Amino acid sequence: MSIKLENINYAYSVDTIMESAALVDINLEIEAGSFIGLIGHTGSGKSTLIQHLNGLIKPTSGNIYYNGKNIYDKDFNMRNLRTHVGLVFQYPEYQLFEETVFEDVCFGPKNLGLGADEVRARAEYALDIVGIDKELYNKSPFEISGGQKRRVAIAGVLAMQPEYLILDEPTAGLDPGGKGEILNQIAILQKEKNITVILVSHSMEDVAKYVERIIVMNQGRILYDDETRKVFAHYKELESIGLAAPQVTYILNKLKESGIAVDTSLITIEDACREIYDKMAGAERKS
Repeated sequence: MSIKLENINYAYSVDTIMESAALVDINLEIEAGSFIGLIGHTGSGKSTLIQHLNGLIKPTSGNIYYNGKNIYDKDFNMRNLRTHVGLVFQYPEYQLFEETVFEDVCFGPKNLGLGADEVRARAEYALDIVGIDKELYNKSPFEISGGQKRRVAIAGVLAMQPEYLILDEPTAGLDPGGKGEILNQIAILQKEKNITVILVSHSMEDVAKYVERIIVMNQGRILYDDETRKVFAHYKELESIGLAAPQVTYILNKLKESGIAVDTSLITIEDACREIYDKMAGAERKS
């Protein structure tokens, strides 16, 4: 199972003097069960790309395949695709519209034709995952905080039990504790349910901690598509396009430049701490 993009191009204001390319010759395969990071500076094409994955935007040219079927064939069920490929937008208020938080999360499962008990069970499960207390269930989604809106928007997609979960800056508006809580729960869900997660984020620390593969967008093109460590090894090239690597990358490279033979491919704080401790302990033993 996979989503495959072949020679995807997308332009705004086609055939006018304002025409501009947003995506250029994108070839990409997203395999089931993977955890992928999508990064790029503002205007690089990230948001445009993810809206192609469940058919919200149609490319100017090229084809997209879901499990081997062209999603633009006349007999393809686009509604079914959007059930399996869930997208949480960067601005959660665009996805909330029911009278209460609970009704909003129930909306998707209800439209699948599920029974009332199943709908309720899915909604409660999803709200529990994102940390929404029961006392908020009957609140209007427009009366809760921005961070809570984001949690509810994520819950609404999780309640659909998608095979692919696309998260556009899912932790914006959350405090550090809330951010870690949400991403940890998504990571657990990804492993337990073997769902595919695509995380769009400006936080290189979050990307380094959770994803196994990174796609880097620049000026509508894919600049890098590789394992997380291998992409962050290009930290100087990333800086040249307005991005960065995790702080750990810079610290380890500075240590190596100073003569300490650390592994500069490490990208999480935990791994870096162990590496530095081992190297320092080894140096003490030799002295």
